[in-house]
Amino acid sequence: MASFQWKNFQPPSPDAGITAILAFHRSPGYGNVPASPPAHGNGIREIGIIEKLLFSYGFVQCCGREERLFFHYSQYQGDINQAKLGDMVEFEQGIDRRTGKAIAVSILSMPQMPQTAPFPSVAGGDRMLGSIVVDAKPPPKSAGPDEEGGQMGRIQYETSGESFFLPFSHCDLTTKGTQLEPGDQVTFTMETCKRTGALQAYDVQKLDQQVERHQGVICSCKDSFGFIERSDVVKEIFFHYSEFQGDINDLKLGDDVEFTVQDRHGKEVAVNMVKLPHGTVVFENISDTRFIGQIAKVIGRSHRQSTSDLLPGRLTYAEKSVEKEIQFGDKDVCADFTYREGDTVEFNIATDRRDSMQHATNIEFLETSFDSSEEPRETGIVAVVKEGFGFIKCAEREARMFFHFSEFLKPGTIPRVQDEVEFTISEDQTSNKPVAIRIKLLPRGSISFETVLQEKYSGIVEKEAISQRQSTRSPKKNGTNKDSGVGELGEIKYEVDGKEQTIKFVMKDVDIRNVPKCGDKVEFQICEQRRNSQHTAKNIKVMSRAPGQRHRGLVATLKENFGFIETLERDREIFFHYSSFDGDPNDLDIGDMLEYTLASKNGKQSAEGVLLLTSAADASGVARLEVEEKVLEGKVVRPMRSSNPEQEEYAGLVQVGVEDNENAKMYPFTIVSLTNKQEFLQKGDLVTFRLTKPANGGDVFAAHLEAQRKVVQSRVESLKGQFGFIGYEVEEGKKLFFHVSEVVGGVELQVGDVVEFIIIQNKRSGKTSACNVKKISEARAPRPERLLSRLKSISMDESQPRVVALRQPRGPDGRPGFALIRAAAVSVA
Repeated sequence: MASFQWKNFQPPSPDAGITAILAFHRSPGYGNVPASPPAHGNGIREIGIIEKLLFSYGFVQCCGREERLFFHYSQYQGDINQAKLGDMVEFEQGIDRRTGKAIAVSILSMPQMPQTAPFPSVAGGDRMLGSIVVDAKPPPKSAGPDEEGGQMGRIQYETSGESFFLPFSHCDLTTKGTQLEPGDQVTFTMETCKRTGALQAYDVQKLDQQVERHQGVICSCKDSFGFIERSDVVKEIFFHYSEFQGDINDLKLGDDVEFTVQDRHGKEVAVNMVKLPHGTVVFENISDTRFIGQIAKVIGRSHRQSTSDLLPGRLTYAEKSVEKEIQFGDKDVCADFTYREGDTVEFNIATDRRDSMQHATNIEFLETSFDSSEEPRETGIVAVVKEGFGFIKCAEREARMFFHFSEFLKPGTIPRVQDEVEFTISEDQTSNKPVAIRIKLLPRGSISFETVLQEKYSGIVEKEAISQRQSTRSPKKNGTNKDSGVGELGEIKYEVDGKEQTIKFVMKDVDIRNVPKCGDKVEFQICEQRRNSQHTAKNIKVMSRAPGQRHRGLVATLKENFGFIETLERDREIFFHYSSFDGDPNDLDIGDMLEYTLASKNGKQSAEGVLLLTSAADASGVARLEVEEKVLEGKVVRPMRSSNPEQEEYAGLVQVGVEDNENAKMYPFTIVSLTNKQEFLQKGDLVTFRLTKPANGGDVFAAHLEAQRKVVQSRVESLKGQFGFIGYEVEEGKKLFFHVSEVVGGVELQVGDVVEFIIIQNKRSGKTSACNVKKISEARAPRPERLLSRLKSISMDESQPRVVALRQPRGPDGRPGFALIRAAAVSVA
């Protein structure tokens, strides 16, 4: 205690001080180790501070010199369990006989200052004033395992009249490389070390030293940390949210901040961050001169997601007749649409204040690029708008084109339905589908989907047009698009150079005050669609109304209270209601000749004043046709629309020959062509037919068409109102369905009747049923129960002797039987 080192030791100023407490691990049973006799040292007593306590050894930091000495618990004179980090001890320096290194021996605990007040809780709070007791040193390059953290320093500060010690490391200096000497006045903050749980001094700054502040912009934010792009050097610096002086929720990407750089564990971090007004931090100087150049290298989508090359794009421009090349990045373009090499752009040149590197910025696309590059452009109208994307109805093609809002040349454009646009077609790299890019808004009325010819034509309305609101048929059956809103198409027949032609028209192209009806003479112009070159009638005007002429046709279909009439031209069906028929609808049959007039109800054609023609001269629809004698064999290639309502064509097709042959001759057929007007022909049915040619030299049709089908016999198994089932299995466990309308002659069937029929399959539902059902014989009376029970008891064993009847007895109805008359029985007395 009386050594000269202790006498010469001068404590630091009473204005600061604190005791350091650090976590350590110790053997739970080491307190029972007896005190060892003093080891031999150099005889000079020194003062030190316990800096580290481990399992069975520790380290003492010398107060009179910059050295840290190892000591073993056996050299501690007292209860080692009572020792704490920061305790003042007295010791001698000895030599470890095994390693030859200097160690502390004969360690005695010195009286410690009583701690009547708790350690102040000032973590992250105000700065405190203290003095350096021991300066912190970084670890040497050849640091051993015992010196991996470098030399810890000590700060003494005083509060409430008591002195405390606080450790700090070289990483806790505010300014890296600051030289401190014992006795230097410093300011610091006190925080709890997250690794050890002990109090430690941070952000240590010499009292007369000015802290350098830096500025930057928040460039990245993660869960609890982020990065700042510094304005003084071209690099980013890490920061933790706890270093921000304010509400971290107010900090966002792009905010300007000011901070101090501190070294922690060999890496620079930003501390003491404060938010600056927007626009305070400036990284580069932008020239006032605007330059014009061409894109030499575009920024691909893969480069946009990569951070390895911040300026992947290239521009070429001329300055004072010298061709130059300059870089640009993704943030330097003013719009996000697709750029192409050779595009003409206007830009400024930005010079980085940190390294004087130049790059192009504020790049704006010039529409003169389309003229110089001769880029193929198309036009259209925005048809659908969703969230961030939409579809364009093209004027030059049928398909709709997908587009994204970012592809508009003007940034921030929000398109609306019916906007007229000009665009370029490109293949999407992800889906390999065509999409619209580089989209430009056009003034209203700039786009025309059709070209109207000046010449006017006249013709006769063959079919009336129906608006979409009045139409009851699906757009697919009408041959129109469901989104077109045109309804059902009408037809006009007209002549050009003596050749008869047909043209279609829609309801929107007629004068709504004078709508043309069937048979009216009209004047019109021909309109050509740009996207498909189809012709339609436009600007239709009625020239004269058609008289109420009578038409003829054959009954094609009969339903519960309505039917359809096939025109003699064999090109369509006319609806009629039984209330329009002059007579008893029960007298009608398929194939009967009718006479009628055309009328329009709810925008649809129907037959009125329907009369049945009964005379042979009037009723024969086939009699007026010239029929060849030769009978041909073939098969049905396409059924009539009544058999398959999904098809657009009304007439069916039959080919010559039963084998599949693309080059085989084919002839149309309708209900008039059938020998049996109730015949239900399907695709693939084998038929025989003749050829017929109308007297006016029109198309050749098939006539006397008869199906060559397999006829099947079975019994009626059940009847349920207007339908029943036949005991013929088409599928396992399922009987064959039939409707009573398919019974030939309208004969009333009973359960058990034998019938013959033809099996057909419905194209819409895929189900099978019986048609042309003919009754063959009536059901036999059921056998008496006594005979059924007797039959069940008869053995069918073939090995038993059998009795064969040689002649049958005469029955009560006089059928052949025994030749002799049996005499009456005589009783014997």
